[in-house]
Amino acid sequence: MKIKIVTLFITALLAVNLQTSAQESTDVLLKNAQAIAKKEGKAIFIKFEASWCGWCHKMIKDMKAEHTKKFFADNYVMVPVVVKESKGKEHLENPGSTNLLKQYSGDTAGLPFWVILDADLKVITNSFDENGQNLGGPGTPEEVTVFINKIKKSAKKVTARDVENITNQFVMKK
Repeated sequence: MKIKIVTLFITALLAVNLQTSAQESTDVLLKNAQAIAKKEGKAIFIKFEASWCGWCHKMIKDMKAEHTKKFFADNYVMVPVVVKESKGKEHLENPGSTNLLKQYSGDTAGLPFWVILDADLKVITNSFDENGQNLGGPGTPEEVTVFINKIKKSAKKVTARDVENITNQFVMKK
């Protein structure tokens, strides 16, 4: 009987442990992204996001839209990193996300915050504008122009059609 109780206790403990760390760690995410980036000749686009963040959802929608999805898939290994979740949803965060965000933003940026790395994990560009403000999910024509200029530094090829598609998708309609 004692063996059954001990076995049940250990099984329950393991189940709880797996539940609390179900998200992949940022170390694993970066290692996997780096392998793909090297193999496919792409840059790594890390986007820090949270479930409560409306601008994060907009940026996801914009990057996965019909006319922009192929551009981002062809040029980047996309790495969404969940960070800064609200109380009760911390289990959604990727282990190591807070430290990784601090590494790239100094923990001064709001969400979404993004950084683009080369295949050797060196920073190409990030979502800070020339004034040190986080572009986040760009929505104004000016923000989208800055975003496109940053994209041009990291993408293999950016055509006039790509610029048009990104602009049409990302600029918020009034």
